[in-house]
Amino acid sequence: MAASAATGAAPACCSSKPDPTERSCAIAVKEEKIEMEGEITESLRNRMFRLRLDNGHEMIGYTAGRMKRYRIRMLPGDRVRVELSPYDLDRGRIVYRLR
Repeated sequence: MAASAATGAAPACCSSKPDPTERSCAIAVKEEKIEMEGEITESLRNRMFRLRLDNGHEMIGYTAGRMKRYRIRMLPGDRVRVELSPYDLDRGRIVYRLR
């Protein structure tokens, strides 16, 4: 009689739980963000801003969570660092206010 049958445990091939040591390709890879710098040209409502990037592109930027949490104030004329998704280049997250 096998040891697994004696202990009442199911054999490893029939286990319903996945093996944690076995890694599959099912884990999604995070998409890369594009970081750019620009200047705030206009303050909109709900902590959103109109930005002009250094390459001349105009876009809408919203305040990132940590900047909301620490109440970082931004005004038109401030230089900021923005994270953009490669899929939507018209909206970005303001992650840092430059000095």
